[in-house]
Amino acid sequence: MRAISIAKPGQGCVNEDHAIANEHLIAVSDGAGGGGIYADQWSEYLVNNLPELPISSFHELDSWIESIWESFYNECEKKAQLVGGMVLSKFYDEGSFATLVAVWMSENKARWITYGDSVAFCFNPTTGILQNSFTELVDFNKPPFLINSKDELKEEGFKTGEFDIHTGDVVFCASDALSHYILMMYKLANCGEYSEELQVAEKSGSKESTFIKNASSKKIDFKVVLKKLMNCKTIYLFERHLDKLYRDKLIALDDYSFSYKIV
Repeated sequence: MRAISIAKPGQGCVNEDHAIANEHLIAVSDGAGGGGIYADQWSEYLVNNLPELPISSFHELDSWIESIWESFYNECEKKAQLVGGMVLSKFYDEGSFATLVAVWMSENKARWITYGDSVAFCFNPTTGILQNSFTELVDFNKPPFLINSKDELKEEGFKTGEFDIHTGDVVFCASDALSHYILMMYKLANCGEYSEELQVAEKSGSKESTFIKNASSKKIDFKVVLKKLMNCKTIYLFERHLDKLYRDKLIALDDYSFSYKIV
């Protein structure tokens, strides 16, 4: 098992994502820096305060956020007050934003939740089937739902489900840009099954449609795609691999997070 997270390669930016992995839980939170403040700290706070038992409903997610947000808010309020000015105004007006995906694993089940466009996956190397928590590739173009440190959650942003897991399965989570790449490569490798979805996504005119066009000319073995990610045992190797994907125009420039466990 491993959790790894990096900032946008070569940009000198703060990494606003956070990822964790242990025997029973893997999770990724993608801090959204496009609005609010302290997104990096909010994403780390969310994954580090996940409950030991699975969250199984929107009510449980809402209750959990209600039980933890105030401590984070009070601590960040002190920091913002020390700076004052626009930082303090931004903190009060907007708060902090992040997505969340978490997977709790038991003997033969993996229970997942998502809020936003970070994705949970389960790959069976024997059957070659990839289960996932997302909808269709084109939906990555939509603005994601985000957990805010001061505002109420929206029930329509919450999804939950479970994977049946078997020995040798790879259960993993990823942030949005990396999730798009993973799903794109899987669906192109199985293009007979996903041809209509791929055509819709390619014709969408989004930046992601360019990635699909570029990848469609390649011979894809999805097991190799996933193995290369799992073989990135250091931040340096992960950054080098993702930077190459970006330079090959197969993935959007973003913070990248990947957390996995082999059953």
